Amino acid sequence: MKIDMFCFFKPRGYSRTRTGSRNGTISRHSSNSTSKLYFTFILLLLIFTPRVDSSWWYIGALGARVICDNIPGLVNKQRQLCQRHPDLMQSIGEGAKEWIRECQHQFRHHRWNCSTLDRDHTVFGRVMLRSSREAAFVYAISSAGVVYAITRACSQGDLKICSCDAQKRGQASDNRGEFDWGGCSDNINYGIKFTKTFVDAREKMVKDARALMNLHNNRCGRMAVKRFMKLECKCHGVSGSCALRTCWLAMSDFRRTGDYLRKKYNTAIEVTMNQDGTGFMVADKDFKGTTKNELVYVEKSPDYCLMDRAAGSLGTAGRVCNKSSRGTDSCEVMCCGRGYDTMRAKRVTKCECKFKWCCAVECKDCENTVDVHTCKPHRRPDWLDQTRR
Repeated sequence: MKIDMFCFFKPRGYSRTRTGSRNGTISRHSSNSTSKLYFTFILLLLIFTPRVDSSWWYIGALGARVICDNIPGLVNKQRQLCQRHPDLMQSIGEGAKEWIRECQHQFRHHRWNCSTLDRDHTVFGRVMLRSSREAAFVYAISSAGVVYAITRACSQGDLKICSCDAQKRGQASDNRGEFDWGGCSDNINYGIKFTKTFVDAREKMVKDARALMNLHNNRCGRMAVKRFMKLECKCHGVSGSCALRTCWLAMSDFRRTGDYLRKKYNTAIEVTMNQDGTGFMVADKDFKGTTKNELVYVEKSPDYCLMDRAAGSLGTAGRVCNKSSRGTDSCEVMCCGRGYDTMRAKRVTKCECKFKWCCAVECKDCENTVDVHTCKPHRRPDWLDQTRR
C-alpha cells in the first residue's frame, strides 16, 4: 500500500512581536485566516467521510505517527481505545499492512485485485460502498489481520496490557498422550476480544443491512484465525525419547487464514435483511445450509471490466494477463473480451546454479526474452464520437 505518512498539525501564525502597529495587524490577521482554513479543512474531511468505510484501516498508512484525534472517521469508542492504548494502535497499523498485502496476494489474478488508493483514508475508495462479496472479504480479512497482529504482539511482549495465555498451565493430553503446558501460548482470546471491541464499534452504532453484514463478516474473520491454531511441542528425555513433552498453542502462518477466507469468498452467500431488522434471510430460497461460518453479501458485484468511478472500479485496461491460462488470469477473462496487446520484454533469472564447497550456491544471471500480454483499453463506439462533433 503506497500511501504517504502524514499528520495534521495546527499551522503556526506569524510572530506577534510588534515592530510597528502595521506589522502587528498583518500578523494577527494572517494567523486567524490560516487557522480558519485549517479547521474548515478538517470539518469538511469529517463531514464527507463515508459511513460504510472502516477508517481505522488508515492507521496502517499513518504507522507510528498515529494521532487518534486526527484519524478521520473513527467513532468515539474507537478514538477512546486509540488514546488509551497507543501501543495497541501500533500493532493494528502493522496488522493493516499485513492483511492488505494478503488481500492483494489472494486477488492478484482477478479483475478486482484489492488495489488501494494513494492518499485516501478509505484505502480502497468507493468500491467498499457497495455491499458486495469483495467488501465481505475485505471486512473478514481485516478483522482477522487485527486479531493476528494483536495476538502476536502479546506473545512477543510488545504490549503492557497482555502477555502469553495464562490459562494454558498444568497438564493436558492429545492423541499422542499427555503433555505439560509450557512455553508461551498465543493469547488468541485476548486478540479476539479486543478486535471485536475496536473493529465492531462503528457497525454497532447503526442497525441496517450493511452494518449486520459487516458484523457477520468481521466475526468470520476473527474465528478464521482461531481455526488454525496449532499445538507445538518440544520433546524431553534420553536421546530424544520424548518421555516428556512440553507444548504450547501457536497461530499458523497468516497465509492459511487468507487461503481459507479466499475459499469462503468463492462460496459467499447473498442475503437480505429480515422484516424485523435483526438478522438475515438467504436470498436463494432453496438454500438448506447455515450462514454461520460463511461470508455474506447483500449486493451483486460489478464486473470490474471498465473504469467506473461511481462503483470504485479501476477497470482492467493495461493489466497483465496469461494467454495460456483458462482461469481468472486468462486474457479472455481478464480483458473482458476486448483483446490484448503483446510486447516482448527481457527478463533476468538465476540459472546454472552450482553448489560450491563450503557452503554457498553460485548462479549465473540468464537473460530471456518473453512475451508480455496486457489488456487493451475500452474502445468508445464510433457513433458516440460522431455525436460529439
